[in-house]
Amino acid sequence: MERNFFVKSHGLGNGYIVIDSDYITFQIKPDLVKKMCDVHYGIGSDGLLVKYPSDVADFKLRIFNPDGSEAEKSGNGLRIFCKFLYDYKYTTEDEFTVETKGGIVKAKIEEKEKGKARVITVDMGKATFKPEEVPVNIEKDECLDMDLEVGGRSFKVNCVSVGNPHCVVIVDELNEEDIKRFGPLIENHPLFPNRTNVQFVKLLSKEEVSILIWERGAGFTLASGSSSCGVASVMVKKGLTDRRIKVNMPGGTLTIEVDPNFNIRMTGEVREVCRGVLSDEFF
Repeated sequence: MERNFFVKSHGLGNGYIVIDSDYITFQIKPDLVKKMCDVHYGIGSDGLLVKYPSDVADFKLRIFNPDGSEAEKSGNGLRIFCKFLYDYKYTTEDEFTVETKGGIVKAKIEEKEKGKARVITVDMGKATFKPEEVPVNIEKDECLDMDLEVGGRSFKVNCVSVGNPHCVVIVDELNEEDIKRFGPLIENHPLFPNRTNVQFVKLLSKEEVSILIWERGAGFTLASGSSSCGVASVMVKKGLTDRRIKVNMPGGTLTIEVDPNFNIRMTGEVREVCRGVLSDEFF
């Protein structure tokens, strides 16, 4: 593999750059991450995925947002990373484990196309609604249907962590202007000491929902795996859906399963966009 080799792939329109720490000549710093993710000065991406050796799993993944901050977990990012591992022969196994800042996850290659991974299932771990584990600055056992006022509007919010924090708002109708206006206000509200991802959700049936996403550190995004998991966990917790649901996003649809102990499985498609080598002039 060449030095500074990269791959860019997307999961339902949510794109990430993937690199191997063993093959880079630079240090991962916030300003460099921002530049790599910038569509004008870099490759352009919703984030950066970096492979490292792991002492506790088959592989280790660090996830960086386009603002340079580090994320605990990303569902689309994990599936993209797993495709990279399989396609570039880091493993020939259909099942393996990945260490993330948000915990160890299990991955399974469900479908292949021309010998490359196309549909991947990831065990995303266990959802928690405990405020101190999300985290949320409240003194309650759980944060469900809590009133939150931002930007002159009042919302009923539901907070959950699936390895990273999520704030789920159930609405009658989805409006892109609303998520873009109120998403950043909720993300940065003092209630959330580590900031939070935000989802507006419309219930379609017991088997299906549609969502819009404001992603912490990235902004409005076409799709998010961890957001889909957070939404599914809340909908199951409130008894609004079955344990296996389809989550529709502007970029496409994921299938999420939530077991009785709130362990989560996510299944969806991933596609490679391009691969190449970062030029010396980039640095």
